[in-house]
Amino acid sequence: MLYFLKLGGSLITNKNQVHITRMKTIHRLAAEIASARKKNPNLKLVLGHGSGSFGHVPANKYRTRDGVNNREEWHGFTEVWQEAHSLDQIMVDVLTRHDIPVISFPPSSMIIAENKNIKIWEVSPIKKALDADLIPLIYGDVIFDLTIGGTILSTEELFAYLAISLKPIKILIAGIEEGVWQDYPSNRQLIPQITQKTEPGILNRLGGSNSVDVTGGMVEKVKSMLALISLLPDLEINIFSGIIPGNVFNSLNGANLGTRIKRSLN
Repeated sequence: MLYFLKLGGSLITNKNQVHITRMKTIHRLAAEIASARKKNPNLKLVLGHGSGSFGHVPANKYRTRDGVNNREEWHGFTEVWQEAHSLDQIMVDVLTRHDIPVISFPPSSMIIAENKNIKIWEVSPIKKALDADLIPLIYGDVIFDLTIGGTILSTEELFAYLAISLKPIKILIAGIEEGVWQDYPSNRQLIPQITQKTEPGILNRLGGSNSVDVTGGMVEKVKSMLALISLLPDLEINIFSGIIPGNVFNSLNGANLGTRIKRSLN
């Protein structure tokens, strides 16, 4: 039983203040993951995390997502890499302290893109880690790109590519919002379920992010997940709040929280 779980940048950092991690939250999330694994020894997990107030700030400054061409932009590319890596190291340290056998796979060292799409990614090491009952950890990162020099790929984009090979049962995306709001930023009407049939009307009502998010915010998350379930019809995706204690634990034990994305209503 394989799940993918993303801990969003807005959940593990304060996206409005540079280099501010939510350490109490990160420790609680790690404890919930450890408890879920203890309760269900058959649970296999690929973890991912966003960059929050670390990587998104220099990425926005240098517009790294759109391409890397000159000396200044390449310096920006390395700055984004440093920020993403530093947050990842914090995550590894905390997860390890909670006896979670995590092993990080930095995307910048494994992936080649072509016009912002993954062209080359040898995923066998991740499969071997899962076979050994380890927990692979990936994150939004800078990527060398054959067409535009360099770019950034989000955790959702990485999950979408991995899911084709690994075929998880669920993808869980934990952020600070309770789910997908159809009236963002008023946040009074939560969308309980999104399918391909309801997609056109819903996407027109969605907002992006109220913080810097160079990979597109909520709209792009929903679009990428809808595209994925067209390829993996049995897959289900939950977008939910990780701020609420117990939500990550319950989600890893099968609860459907927040907004559920699936192929059809049936």
